[in-house]
Amino acid sequence: MSFVTGVGLTSYGKHEGLSSLDLMSRAAELAISDAGLKRSDIDGILCGYSTVSPHIMLATVFAEHFGIRPSYAHAVQVGGATGLAMTMLAHHLVDAGVAKHVLVVGGENRLTGQSRDASIQALAQVGHPDYEVTLGPTIPAYYGLVATRYMHEYGLTQEDLAEFAVLMRKHALTHPGAQFHEPITVTDVMASKPVAMPLKLLDCCPVSDGGAACVISREPTGERQVRVRGCAQAHTHQHVTAAPALSELGAEIAIAKAKDVSGIAIPDVRYAAVYDSFTITLAMLLEDLGLAKRGEAAARVRAGYFNQDGEMPLNTHGGLLSYGHCGVGGAMAHLVETHLQMTGRAENRQVRDASVALLHGDGGVLSSHVSMFLERVR
Repeated sequence: MSFVTGVGLTSYGKHEGLSSLDLMSRAAELAISDAGLKRSDIDGILCGYSTVSPHIMLATVFAEHFGIRPSYAHAVQVGGATGLAMTMLAHHLVDAGVAKHVLVVGGENRLTGQSRDASIQALAQVGHPDYEVTLGPTIPAYYGLVATRYMHEYGLTQEDLAEFAVLMRKHALTHPGAQFHEPITVTDVMASKPVAMPLKLLDCCPVSDGGAACVISREPTGERQVRVRGCAQAHTHQHVTAAPALSELGAEIAIAKAKDVSGIAIPDVRYAAVYDSFTITLAMLLEDLGLAKRGEAAARVRAGYFNQDGEMPLNTHGGLLSYGHCGVGGAMAHLVETHLQMTGRAENRQVRDASVALLHGDGGVLSSHVSMFLERVR
């Protein structure tokens, strides 16, 4: 058993003069304070990776920088799934008695600390070094290929994909920390610059500076109690050229295992936090997870199903597409927002009921998947 006892999040966008370690520290301090703890209470540390500061021992580098001496330290690398993978590992660590309070943190000055070309080159390395990278594709190109196939099989259109970008931007408008605060329409998405067809600029998440953190504890540290009910992972492939059929990807495997472990079914879920690096990512994952039938997620967006006041509120902070994406911290913002919703602290974004939440992270090109259920105990 474990509890999410504290969360911390910076604004996303430009943070001139702040390093990855600085941004991680700001988020970590917020999370520890939110949990009602002191730095000296933290006996475990899990860090993501940073493409701007590629330390091979980032967890202990951060521990030194932050001024803690944990008994357990580990760095994790599974792409965009890293934040939830670390949370899952922290859950197992405290449940096994290895640590009492584990700090999970990710952050990066990817926007101001790295050139655009360097960022693109770093991210492109998820491709196979012989069969893919040598041909010059980038992350958007890989997802563009997936999108083309998915659209062919399930009848999605570019206008359908645009609906997801519009929804995430609408949600970001209500969060002061979001990178983007200008409303957009389907027409705007369709008119935006082609990046890797069918994906256009507004179908893609931005590059951001930012940091996010949470504390996972063996016991509650205050009146707000959010428990990790169950979680699971699946890793079907690394490279898109080795991926299985679109109907056999890891999200379906991970969610099935998480439902078995937690005893929670999709109809029990009241709030969803789903990885959205591209509009096609969000569309596919919503359908893989059972939050919509194949090819029908866009229709649910149009019907208001995933609105803040809808039947299944989704990424109410704006997601990666509009709150921003700073590497590992990008998807961790989903966890922070979920905790705020579950504890009634989401202010003007507060939904009616977030008593049971589903979170899902995706790393690589739909390569690594983590599904997690949280429940509010009180």
